[in-house]
Amino acid sequence: MILRPRQKVFVERCLSALDKHNNTLGVAPTGAGKTIMLSGVAGRWIQGTQAKVCVLAHRDELTEQNASKFNRVNPDIETSLFDAKEKSWEGQTTFAMVQTLSRQSNLAQMPALDLLVIDEAHHAAAPSYRAIIEHATKLNPSLKLFGVTATPNRGDGKGLRPVFSNVADQISLAELIQSGHLVPPRTFVVDVGTQAALSEVKRSADDFDMHEVDAIMNRKVITEAVVKHWQTHAGKRKTVVFCSTVDHANNVANAFRQVDVNSVVVHGALNRAERESAIAQFSAGQAQVIVNVAVLTEGWDHPPVDCVVLLRPSSYKSTLIQMIGRGLRTVDPEEYHGVSKTDCIVLDFGTSTLMHGSLEQEALLDGHQVSGKAPTKTCPDCDAEVPLSSMECALCGHVWERTTDGEKPELTEFVMSEVDLLKRSSFRWSDLFDDDTALMATGFSAWAGVFYLNGQWFAVGGGKGLGTHLLSIGERTLGIAAADDWLNQHENEEAARKSRTWLSQSVTQQQLKYLPAGYQQDFGLTRYQASCLITFRFNKRAIQTRIFAAAKAQEAA
Repeated sequence: MILRPRQKVFVERCLSALDKHNNTLGVAPTGAGKTIMLSGVAGRWIQGTQAKVCVLAHRDELTEQNASKFNRVNPDIETSLFDAKEKSWEGQTTFAMVQTLSRQSNLAQMPALDLLVIDEAHHAAAPSYRAIIEHATKLNPSLKLFGVTATPNRGDGKGLRPVFSNVADQISLAELIQSGHLVPPRTFVVDVGTQAALSEVKRSADDFDMHEVDAIMNRKVITEAVVKHWQTHAGKRKTVVFCSTVDHANNVANAFRQVDVNSVVVHGALNRAERESAIAQFSAGQAQVIVNVAVLTEGWDHPPVDCVVLLRPSSYKSTLIQMIGRGLRTVDPEEYHGVSKTDCIVLDFGTSTLMHGSLEQEALLDGHQVSGKAPTKTCPDCDAEVPLSSMECALCGHVWERTTDGEKPELTEFVMSEVDLLKRSSFRWSDLFDDDTALMATGFSAWAGVFYLNGQWFAVGGGKGLGTHLLSIGERTLGIAAADDWLNQHENEEAARKSRTWLSQSVTQQQLKYLPAGYQQDFGLTRYQASCLITFRFNKRAIQTRIFAAAKAQEAA
């Protein structure tokens, strides 16, 4: 398996920080491929050594998922599991479940570790994690500690500074949007007469006082205005709504129902069966809107969601990013037939995007270096070393205020700036017909292409024993990202090098036998371009079948 270009940079920066500090935290949002990067760091660090590694997760299913992805990135490194079902330290890398390992009897079995990796590292300040870290450090005072998380400032509100001294790298939502791995948000800040009052709400230990927010937002006239604005901007979209209290959520859901929009409610006071039933109704399309209170902020994804409604402010930017992130996932067209998603509408009826700066502006005004050493700054509250572009310290929550001196004029709408994946890809992409309507790349076992039809781009992938799959429908950037990921998942660096070395080699006579007569006189045709053309010809019918079926399903929807 091959890492994306940005994932490779993340790995290099984390390894450098580990060498320098003996510990480091990497921050990456949903969609960045956090487990793949974690595996890249651990695999590179132990490469060619007998070092012993443990990867911690807080749920059994995550332990098994992490081990599976690690094996794809590092097929030559032996792994083992230490969880509720299996307790083995035989592998060079062991994937352990925290609740199991933190018991004293199980800690006593732990061998001396050289590297301890913590997935979902925002939990690292909890007692169970600290017990494991302290025991591992006693066994090996030279222990290296590496953590990854999407939400450093969430959980129980405890800072991570006692565990980590620095942040090696922080991938932003903006980078993933620009590279086509997430869809862009279109943010509308709507004042329904509450912004002034919301700006006066007191902060509690972890966030704004939601009872004060409820007193401001939970009024019939405001809720009706919210629904009307939603009907204007996003009336046909799958929507998740974030509310301040349970009573607020129930009233908002009822307001949607009164205009014949099916909605369900999810909050912490419901039992597990009730929550799962509501989410299942939404996922099955029986409800268009799901209203929640602090339940769906993290750990839940339904890719077809393409509208997020914010009816509560958030004091942490990371919380805002998590809420908006529920609507930024790209859609697998084979899993969700007839669904095409190119953006996500965000309706902010509070003050969050005004307070923290909209994601659109950040995407364009804050530059992101994607190679070399990450520029850093020191947090004035906890002295941690963090990336220069960070506006919120991942270790203590300090927020840097934006300055206006020398700042460029604000941009009022998101302009999608496509990162040139065709140049940054590990593979070389061939323009099949020299008109930018069909692009294709191949490896040893897999191929992928993006094709333009009726105003949309369709990404299709296939290969030996893999079948032919529709990967993406919509914007060109999203299609290229999906197609490139298909190759990364099913090929390796050796196959990628093939596409480079064949660039200067002339087409062979054997290849010309499989190409139309017009290519006989194309003296500039390379062996690799011919390989792409032949792959397209052999798979043309399967590609057309997938694309035409998807276009028909969209029309029916």
